[in-house]
Amino acid sequence: MSKMRGRILIPLPNTGSMGRKRNNFYMRSIFLLALCIFGLLQYHNFNYLDSRDTVLGDAVTNDSDDAILAMVPAPLHKYLTPHSRNHSGTATTGTLGVLGAPLLLNSSSSGAATATTISFDVYHPPNISEIKRQIVKYNDMQLVLNEDTFGPLQNDSVIIVVQVHTRITYLRHLIVSLAQAQDITKVLLVFSHDYYDEDINDLVQQIDFCKVLQIFYPYSIQTHPHEYPGVDPNDCQRNIKKDQAMISNCNNALYPDLYGHYREAKFTQTKHHWIWKANRVFNELEVTRYHTGLVLFLEEDHYVAEDFLYLLAMMQKRTKDLCPQCNVLSLGTYLKTFNYYTYHSKLHARVRLVKIDSQSIINDYRKVEVMPWVSSKHNMGFAFNRTTWTNIRKCARHFCTYDDYNWDWSLQHVSQQCLQRKLHAMIVKGPRVFHIGECGVHHKNKNCESNQVISKVQHVLRIARTSHQLFPRSLTLTVPSLSKKTKLRKGNGGWGDLRDHELCLNMTLATR
Repeated sequence: MSKMRGRILIPLPNTGSMGRKRNNFYMRSIFLLALCIFGLLQYHNFNYLDSRDTVLGDAVTNDSDDAILAMVPAPLHKYLTPHSRNHSGTATTGTLGVLGAPLLLNSSSSGAATATTISFDVYHPPNISEIKRQIVKYNDMQLVLNEDTFGPLQNDSVIIVVQVHTRITYLRHLIVSLAQAQDITKVLLVFSHDYYDEDINDLVQQIDFCKVLQIFYPYSIQTHPHEYPGVDPNDCQRNIKKDQAMISNCNNALYPDLYGHYREAKFTQTKHHWIWKANRVFNELEVTRYHTGLVLFLEEDHYVAEDFLYLLAMMQKRTKDLCPQCNVLSLGTYLKTFNYYTYHSKLHARVRLVKIDSQSIINDYRKVEVMPWVSSKHNMGFAFNRTTWTNIRKCARHFCTYDDYNWDWSLQHVSQQCLQRKLHAMIVKGPRVFHIGECGVHHKNKNCESNQVISKVQHVLRIARTSHQLFPRSLTLTVPSLSKKTKLRKGNGGWGDLRDHELCLNMTLATR
C-alpha cells in the first residue's frame, strides 16, 4: 500500500458557531432591511406631511377669499359677506367674489348670459349734522342688543371693548373669531367708534352670539372736520417754526411739542378716543354701573383664539397665588422671540423622532410670566378691573399732559410716575390675541386689505387646535429672562397743545 501524502481531514465536532454566524448574518440583514424600510416610510411620511402642510399653508395664506372662507364655519360667513350700499344710480349685474356684493346674471333669449343695467335709488351718506344727531341718539339710548336672548350683564362677567375706526375688513374677521370663542354668550361686547359708518353699524348690529352695545366718540375728526379737535384752518402747520407761528398768530403758536412740532389731529384722536371709551365704560354707562369684573381691551384689527375667555378666567383665578401684585392680564404679545411656527416644526419632529414628550409642546400654551406692564409689549388684548381704572383715573393729569400722542406710552408714564401700585402684568406666553392689521396709524403697506396675515393666524390656530394646545388644564408660572429695567423716557411728542390737555382731562370726569 502506497503511503498517503498530505493531511487527512478529520471532521471536527459541531459546536454551532457556524450556524450562529449564519443566523447573526441573517438577523443583521433583516434588521438593516427593516431599518431601511422604516426610514423610507418615515421619509415618505415626513415628505407627505410637509407637502400637505405646504399645500394647506398655500391654500390659507394666499389672497384667495375662498381660502379664507374655507377656514370659517359656514354659519359665520354672513359676517364676511358685505352688503354694500349703492353708491351710484345704476349698476350692471354680474357676479363678484365671495367677499364682494353678489349680483345676478340675466339670460338672453339665446341662453347666453348678458349684463343688464338696473336703476335704483341713489344712496346718500348722512351729512355731518345727521351723523351728530345719530351719535347723540345712540349714546343716549345705551341700547344693549340681544339682551332678551342672553340675559342681563352679570357683575363679574367680562366686558370686551373694541376700538373701531374704519377698517371693516379686519373688523369682520375679529367678529368671526369672537363668535367661535367658548363662553362668548356671557360677555358684553362694546364697540367704541370714532367714525360713523352705516356699513360698519349694519355689521355690528348683525351680531347674534352675545350682548352688543355701540358707543360713539363724540369729538371725532369726522364730526369736526374744520374746527378743533379736527383741523382748524388757522391751526399751525406741523413743521412751522415757533417764531414764524407767533408772527402768523396761528391758534396754537405757543404750544409746539417737545420736538418743536405742532399737533396733527389724526394722531391725537386715538389717545383721546382711548381715554374717553375707558371712562365711558367704567363711569358713564348704566349697564356697567355695578360691574366689578374684567374689561378686556381689543382693537378692530385683532383676532382671538377660541379659548381666550377660558384662559382669561383661569389667569384671573390664579392671580392670588401666582401674582398677588398683578393688576393687568395680557393675552397678546408683540415679542419677536415667540414664534407659533416653532410648534409646527415640533409636530414634524414628533414624526421624525417617533418618540417625543408631547407635553413639552403643550406646556408653552399654559405658561405665564409676570413682569411690569410695558406699553410696547403688553398693549394688545389686556384686561383690568374697576379698581385699577379708578387708580389710573386719579392720575388723569399725568396721562393727559404727557407729551406723547400714544395712549399706551402715556399709560406707562402713569404707571411709572403716579401710581402707588404700578401696573404689573401676568402675560400668557402662547398669545391668544393676534394682530392682523397690516396698515394703521404707524404702518402703511402697499396692500392694506391683504388676507395673508389673517390666513396665517387661521393656520396657526388650526395647528394649535389639532395638537391639543388650547384649553390647558392648568397654568405654570415661568421666570422670565432677566431684561433691562424700563427706563423713564421722553415722550414721542405730538401732544403739546393745551387744548388736547384740557379736552382729555374733561373726558375723565364721571357723569353718572
